[in-house]
Amino acid sequence: MQRRKFLTGAAVGAAAASTTIAAPAIAQSMPEVKWRLASSFPKSLDTIYGAGEVLAKRVAEATDGKFQIRVFAGGEIVPGLQVLDAVQNGTVECGHTVSYYYVGKDATFGFDASMPFGANTRQQNSWLYHGGGMALMREFFAKYNMLNFPCGNTGTQMGGWFRKEIKTVEDLKGLKFRIGGYAGKVLTKLGVVPQQIAGGDLYPALEKGTIDAAEWVGPYDDEKLGFNKVAPYYYYPGWWEGGPCVSALVNKTEWEKLPKHYKAVFEAAAAEANMDMSAKYDVLNPPALKRLIANGTQLRPFSKDIMLACYKAAQETYAEECATNPNFKKVFDHWSAYLAEQRSWFSVAEAGFDNFMLYGVPKK
Repeated sequence: MQRRKFLTGAAVGAAAASTTIAAPAIAQSMPEVKWRLASSFPKSLDTIYGAGEVLAKRVAEATDGKFQIRVFAGGEIVPGLQVLDAVQNGTVECGHTVSYYYVGKDATFGFDASMPFGANTRQQNSWLYHGGGMALMREFFAKYNMLNFPCGNTGTQMGGWFRKEIKTVEDLKGLKFRIGGYAGKVLTKLGVVPQQIAGGDLYPALEKGTIDAAEWVGPYDDEKLGFNKVAPYYYYPGWWEGGPCVSALVNKTEWEKLPKHYKAVFEAAAAEANMDMSAKYDVLNPPALKRLIANGTQLRPFSKDIMLACYKAAQETYAEECATNPNFKKVFDHWSAYLAEQRSWFSVAEAGFDNFMLYGVPKK
């Protein structure tokens, strides 16, 4: 009996010793890593800026605080529209931005975010996650020493705030319009003078008349920025942003230094932030739009003539870009074929259900 107790006690002791010995080995496999994330967005825009904070929080929680990412708002380290450059040259390890801000470097960047008359949110996510889009974009981003991770999506955006009504295609001529991404190039065909201005600088530009119109995201953010105080007409839809992806960009050299576990944690945290942003905007936008209208905002749809003219201009611009930019053509051919198939499917169940619920159900 004594011998049995001794053996049992020895086994327990050995197990405890094993645990004690193993613990330092596990701790050693989780080194302390401190990164800085430069955001393109001001802290006041809690939903779009907040996705960077969701990413950082989840990474820290999943690594017991060993992998820390400090988030800096636009302008704190670099201006909001220079985040990609800061990540590329290693000024910061990662950034949170919208890749279409950088179409001036190469129009191909736009596919990572949103292109005129392109994907909605679900289609953009499916293309990137499972439709072959991520492989194409990673190949492209590698030329700039970085990787891209979906890290937010706003859903279809509004068409923007205008100081005067836009009733015809002719009304677009000479319009100084703050608009992000590739849509500016499209609209130049219709006489628009596009302006690229960071979110935090939009209100004074619109108030002073430096620009005639501005688009940002949607009712929740636009209300926070106060656009309704200086421009009465609010147009929809933002045909250039059917489902814009906001990305976490990571310096490739720094990424390769991370342990495998940290890489998996970062990718999972970015995916959560991607879903979280869409869900928040879907909750926050409806009441914000009601408040704006109650306070005098004039809600207007772009006319069919304007929409068709913009669509035609977009197709012409794509053809011209494909003829001169092999990077663009490679991605465009894949992207456009994928979207054609998606729209064929969405026209059945999705559109059938949505159209009935929106227009077929009797109004109370």
